[in-house]
Amino acid sequence: MTLSVVGKADDGTDIAQIKLARDGLSVSLLSFGATLQDLRLDTHPFSLVLGYPNAADYLQNPNYFGSTVGRFANRLCQGQFHIDGVAYQADINTPTGHHLHGGAKGTSHLNWTVTEHSEHHAVFEIILPDGHMGFPGNLRVQTQYNLLANRSLRIQISAQTDAPTLCSFAHHSYFNLTGKADISDHLLQISSQNYVSIDQEGIPLGAVQDVANTCLDFTIAKFLAPESIIDHNFCLSGARQVIRPVASLCAKDISMRIATTEPGLQVYTSEHIRSNGPIGHNGCYEPRAGIAMEPQIWPDAPNHKTFPSALLEPDQNYLQVSIFSFDYPV
Repeated sequence: MTLSVVGKADDGTDIAQIKLARDGLSVSLLSFGATLQDLRLDTHPFSLVLGYPNAADYLQNPNYFGSTVGRFANRLCQGQFHIDGVAYQADINTPTGHHLHGGAKGTSHLNWTVTEHSEHHAVFEIILPDGHMGFPGNLRVQTQYNLLANRSLRIQISAQTDAPTLCSFAHHSYFNLTGKADISDHLLQISSQNYVSIDQEGIPLGAVQDVANTCLDFTIAKFLAPESIIDHNFCLSGARQVIRPVASLCAKDISMRIATTEPGLQVYTSEHIRSNGPIGHNGCYEPRAGIAMEPQIWPDAPNHKTFPSALLEPDQNYLQVSIFSFDYPV
């Protein structure tokens, strides 16, 4: 384990970098955004995630590479929601007038504090004040990364509030298991029979649709062909559950399995990545350079009574756990 200062955030605080390694899997973490900066297997020449070698490039990070996003991940229609009959207006940070990933200064664009670190784990913490990005309640958030003994990365996000608030976080890494320019040779499998239908701006229409006979049917593994354009929430359950396997991604000689407690998995095939951005681990990133697979509560959940609840009360503890496991298929 190494800890070093690798830059400055906009507020003048030091950005810390922590490097961990165990059983052939290594990670580089940044305090800015509680971010997974890099992820590698020791026999593979490429990073398994999209990201930047330089910490300074994360200060903008329009694609949210590797960040912890919240306090509400994904979209809120027009940034509006109600709690106990009171209307709230969250920060609008999309060109089409909606709220995305906690707002312009959500947790992905703030510098967290390192509260613990050891050979195999690190904990980052941040306190979001009441009214931050339009959300009520002082919210204390912790993101913990653990390298497990079986080439697995465990990510735990917990939170506590002093007033009723929305709370839905997501880990936002984009995966590319080959280092190639696009992900067309990746096999994707998702244990979900349903997805949330959306409009052209990514806002849920309220209906849950069957994946059968659609291009979103990944119940049996299939390749991410160029026509596989995905930016959808796959419905895993109606509420948070005990951790269970939900998806897998395979390419060439590497496989990744995802297990999570979360009721949804947002999958995005990165069609809108900016090709003129900073240099990444594997060069400049073009559209479809990676696939984001984000365990979370369903998008716009507060505005749909049948969706899983994103409400967190002061007497509750928000806790989500996801495990990303890597292997070499036999």
